[in-house]
Amino acid sequence: MKLVATLLTAMALGLRAANLTDSGEADSASVARAREVSASAPGSPGQPGENWPQFRGPRGDGATPATDLPVAWSETNNVLWKAPVPGRGRSSPVVLGDRVWVTTAVGQGVQRRRIGPDDMLTADHVTLKAVCFDRAQGRKVWESALFEVDQPAPAHWLNSWATPTPVVEPGRLYCDFGTFGTACVDSLTGEILWRQRLPLDHQVGPGSSPALWGNVLLLTRDGLDAQYVAALDKRSGEQVWKTDRPPIITPTADLRKAFSTPLIIQGARGAQMISPGAHWIVSYDPATGKERWRARHGEGFSFGACPVFGLGMVFFSTGSFKAELWAIRADGEGDVTTTHVAWKGARQAPIMSSPVLGGDEIYWVSDDGIAFCADARSGEVQWQSRLGGMHLASPLYAAGRVYFFGLNGKADVVKAGRQFERLAENTLEGPLAATPALVNRSIFLRTDSHLYRIGAR
Repeated sequence: MKLVATLLTAMALGLRAANLTDSGEADSASVARAREVSASAPGSPGQPGENWPQFRGPRGDGATPATDLPVAWSETNNVLWKAPVPGRGRSSPVVLGDRVWVTTAVGQGVQRRRIGPDDMLTADHVTLKAVCFDRAQGRKVWESALFEVDQPAPAHWLNSWATPTPVVEPGRLYCDFGTFGTACVDSLTGEILWRQRLPLDHQVGPGSSPALWGNVLLLTRDGLDAQYVAALDKRSGEQVWKTDRPPIITPTADLRKAFSTPLIIQGARGAQMISPGAHWIVSYDPATGKERWRARHGEGFSFGACPVFGLGMVFFSTGSFKAELWAIRADGEGDVTTTHVAWKGARQAPIMSSPVLGGDEIYWVSDDGIAFCADARSGEVQWQSRLGGMHLASPLYAAGRVYFFGLNGKADVVKAGRQFERLAENTLEGPLAATPALVNRSIFLRTDSHLYRIGAR
């Protein structure tokens, strides 16, 4: 695999997005920048619930204070706009101010074929891009090529070369493509500010999304050949720290990989970066990479499910082969495997999607489409319901509802609570693998071909 794109920052600083070519567009970018900064300021109008800056929302846990969200939609109902997205990617949209961003991979010579037991995609070449849309109308504002990759390592058909979700803050969009590279771009113009690369063997393509904390961009690298977490200086892309994972005792490299995204929580002793990987879940100090605590969850691996935090506990899935849902108290030090596990549950825990907390209840959906609600304090299941079809996108919680999204484009909206009540069943032209973004009055939903804004007309 050869990375054609140069990583020289000096050259990157000279690059401009192709469509910013006149002063009118530059003025538009300046106005958007002011709105972006205003939208992110604490106490600003439209807060809270107005933005979705990272994977799984404002806190990275799938829950949001957004209000006035649509319940029912279809291709002909409550679609405010529908915009084509070039290439193919399964990253989620992120929203800040009056802009929306996604990443994508535009391939040449793409083929779907069997490699061993896996349904894989191969390509002669892929261009890894970020694309920016106007929030109000769905107009494409800019499209920026970040990396050119010859003969990329294959990606699983359920995955893509552009699956990690970017993270945005005023003025900057951080895009990670795993082994293919990480880039920071000007969020309003698409100009590349820096690029970095931390290579590894994903086997089935990248999946872990970055997280932002203070002045560092946090990355997870759980591959066949290396397993570690790292932090880059968000201003320059230089590595700040790198910490190897705890020992993974297995002779098979395939059983060492994972694709989870870290969650930042605040505890009595400060911030924690919660990061599940193969065999272990670990809490790190995001400033230094130093371990705070760890727990061995067995021999689980190859999961995309991300942790959530509430009621003093971290909830997470253990992954393949037999996934369990665990709850661990987050106030420990050292190895807490035998001291801090509050409960374990084996009822169809997800491998791909993540659970979500709503009050004292935790909700999840199995990979094959069975939804569950359980008491978050005890793990006791309150209800289960077969929604049908594969589910890769994570459920979301807002306004007393839980939103479930199937790969076939069907979305079920369920009333939150300890008795199952379906409020709506909605269908769009899938596949729908990316977790949507929920903001006040709107749902930004990405299929393999289009980006939708769903809202009441």
